[in-house]
Amino acid sequence: MTSQPPEKSADGAGGKEPVGQAPDQRAVDASPENAPGVPAERPADAAGRRVEQVGTRTGMFGVRGSGDTSGYGGLVQPTILPGPAQRPFGGWYDEVVDALEAAWTDGALETALDRVVIDRGELTLHVHRDHLLAVARLLRDEERLRFELCSGVSGVHYPGDTGRELHAVLHLLSMTHNRRVRVEVACPDADPRVPSVVTVYPTADWHERETYDMFGIVFEGHPALARILMPDDWPGHPQRKDYPLGGIPVEYKGGTVPPPDQRRAYT
Repeated sequence: MTSQPPEKSADGAGGKEPVGQAPDQRAVDASPENAPGVPAERPADAAGRRVEQVGTRTGMFGVRGSGDTSGYGGLVQPTILPGPAQRPFGGWYDEVVDALEAAWTDGALETALDRVVIDRGELTLHVHRDHLLAVARLLRDEERLRFELCSGVSGVHYPGDTGRELHAVLHLLSMTHNRRVRVEVACPDADPRVPSVVTVYPTADWHERETYDMFGIVFEGHPALARILMPDDWPGHPQRKDYPLGGIPVEYKGGTVPPPDQRRAYT
């Protein structure tokens, strides 16, 4: 005879979550100091944890200038960035930051490192663009770090992050220590320049070209910065949030699907 699992009760008896409450799904490696925080407009908790809201997205895709064809025109979602982590970070995260701090010789590390973020078990170093190359060289060459491979460079556009609208993100791998770290550098929309890391990580060559093509971030010092996906004379950068949907009509079995900005809008 098989035993039946205990019934769920309103008071949480029988090892079940109380009715109406979601289970605790915080990452197992998140220490209390680095658990997800609260929106910046709310009071901070005892540990001073906060997150940063840099805008609000409406609709499924945040469409502007044309109808929202997703059917989710009434959806409103804040754009949230995780706040800085606090010491101790836990695990090997402290080892990486300690090694970087010990190897940094140009004053305090805070002059180069804007913040350290730990979110969903991943370490992100936010670096000032003027110090990106120096930090990248240390991450690659320092014996305790040895992030030998840049597996990709991507871009993000946050129109509401005033003065930091464009972000370039480097994804680094240490094959020596089997660790991954993300390096993020921001620049203003009015001055979209960051140093190229091709001299440190040659694999970044085409990745930087793609990020330039899609987001308009100019990687200074790149050996041949040119579009890689779009034609040379293409206007604008398609993955920016302010890029119009546009498109061309598509014929299919005698019918025509209009481009997104000409379709019916759902409200």
